Amino acid sequence: MLLRSPPRRLHLLRPRHLRVLSHAAAALASPAPPPAPTEWTEAPVASVRAATADASLFHVSLDLSAHGPLLASHVAAGQFLPFRLPSAPYPIFLAISSPPPASSSASPPRSFDFLVKRLPGTPSARLCDLQPGDLVPVGGSVVGRGFEVTRIADARDVLVFATGSGISPIRSLIESGFGENEKIDVSLFYGVRNLQRMAYQERFSDWESRGIKIIPVLSRPDEQWTGQRGYVQNAFSRAKKIINPSSTGAILCGHKQMTEEITRSLVADGMPKDQILTNF
Repeated sequence: MLLRSPPRRLHLLRPRHLRVLSHAAAALASPAPPPAPTEWTEAPVASVRAATADASLFHVSLDLSAHGPLLASHVAAGQFLPFRLPSAPYPIFLAISSPPPASSSASPPRSFDFLVKRLPGTPSARLCDLQPGDLVPVGGSVVGRGFEVTRIADARDVLVFATGSGISPIRSLIESGFGENEKIDVSLFYGVRNLQRMAYQERFSDWESRGIKIIPVLSRPDEQWTGQRGYVQNAFSRAKKIINPSSTGAILCGHKQMTEEITRSLVADGMPKDQILTNF
């Protein structure tokens, strides 16, 4: 996930915009921006490949096998890695899409994965054009607190909302083990324009096996589509209302309009704002 300067772009973030962007709602307090890294290092690109059928999103992986402390600094889904690209006059922050190393039951991963939106003329496009082995300057540690899931530890139902490249840190969250607790039900509303722009479709079966109910929502589907149409907030409004707001949590990552409308709806249904999570 890359966060750009416009609020609706969730995958490329300039530090000065962290004060004004809110993925939850204007009613939620805006956090202070992460400090600029004081230490930088270089990591080689491990792989770059298209993540969607229309190549609007790319999978980018960095080989961090020689950067143990950097790997170890990733402790929560939803954290970011600073990049200092030659084509950008400022550091940019990319959400890590792979799960934290400590959450893996197999051998610890030796790389970070990212879901990058390819925007012509931007640093993100340059990143998608790199080749395996190319060196990229990155911060010496990850930044951000990530999703503070302890705030919804007692929830019985969790509603997750993602649009576009905002699904990137949600992948990290799911594959870190969130939702595998039999005591909670997790529903993921995932909105994109059409199936050609929907990333991670090959992972849906695995996510469902982990206990995640996936509701794809397409705003401009073809005539063969029989699932939910429109925007995520529209699909949610057509769904069943919250039965017990005090035992329900929400996690949001996507377009500002979506997060604001969903937050207003949740709060109107009686959900405490503290149970609505974002990753910054």
